[in-house]
Amino acid sequence: MTKTEPLAARDGLISRSLLRYAVIGASGVLLDYLLFLLLFNVIGLHPQLANAISTTAGITNNFVLNALFNFRKRDRILVRFLRFYAVGLAGIALTFLLLQVFSGWLGIDPNLVKAGSLPVVLIFQYAINKKWSFG
Repeated sequence: MTKTEPLAARDGLISRSLLRYAVIGASGVLLDYLLFLLLFNVIGLHPQLANAISTTAGITNNFVLNALFNFRKRDRILVRFLRFYAVGLAGIALTFLLLQVFSGWLGIDPNLVKAGSLPVVLIFQYAINKKWSFG
């Protein structure tokens, strides 16, 4: 079985690379959140500044781990990072759009919309990062 083959024939959509991407992404989300709490609640930074710093740290964490352990690409590192960062920002924008449409316009609970957006954004970002950032 190669790295990109499904884990099991019945799973079809779940490759090892996608699974690693999701686990790495979870580590970035945890880092982002904990750093935000530290910067905002302990250090007292403005919430928008704390968010910008913590989000950048989470995206950077994910880039480094994906470059080293998932996609295993180390050439053109600055270009790859800038692309990866742009995809991260696009994911934030997609989540914003989904929240606006489904919560703001259709009245669906934002908690449900956010939860539902996670797999959509994950697959969107994975596909773009696999082809564009690390292709």
